[in-house]
Amino acid sequence: MQSTKNHGLILVGRHIRLELLELRHADALAAAAAADPSLYRWSPVPQGRAEAQRYIETALSWKAQGTALAFAIVRAADDVVGSTRFFNNERWAWPPGHCFEARETPDACEIGYTWLGASAVRTAANTEAKFLMLSHAFESWQVFRVCFHTDSRNQRSQAALRRLGAHREGILRAHRMAADYIPRNSVRFSMIASEWPGAKQRLLGLLKRE
Repeated sequence: MQSTKNHGLILVGRHIRLELLELRHADALAAAAAADPSLYRWSPVPQGRAEAQRYIETALSWKAQGTALAFAIVRAADDVVGSTRFFNNERWAWPPGHCFEARETPDACEIGYTWLGASAVRTAANTEAKFLMLSHAFESWQVFRVCFHTDSRNQRSQAALRRLGAHREGILRAHRMAADYIPRNSVRFSMIASEWPGAKQRLLGLLKRE
């Protein structure tokens, strides 16, 4: 479910909601990350309020450029438990007169920068966050592809992406800077529009059991 009350776009589920990341989330984001820093061996997660503020400022600058849209992951009683975002939003160069030339939404995007505080690990939060974002990407934006990249050493993340119904495409060597500041190999997963209906049913089934 989508809402536009108060602070812009909000994606609402049964367990969590995704609200656009703003500077007002800095303290809560820092607190969520501080609970167990050992969880973030493979993910760039802000430690402390100053890092959380810079993290949000970067996300907001990408939003202003039209390339990303970041969210706070929030449980009941305004309990911020992590963050996630759309980024690398692509708009393809359709030729003049093409039916997609004037579309204002992305043609493809990536979902990433997803992390959860210790209290939300092994709960429905990650599954529902992915469900809400994929629903928005394929049904509201009507993208043709969503992709995901994860550190090749991060077996837990790869298993989670397979569980969502994403397809492993291969490995990109020295693709990005890793959380431990080395060039990392990334495993690329993707989902395309024709696969979304089946994946949606899979995710709904998972959420019923969580």
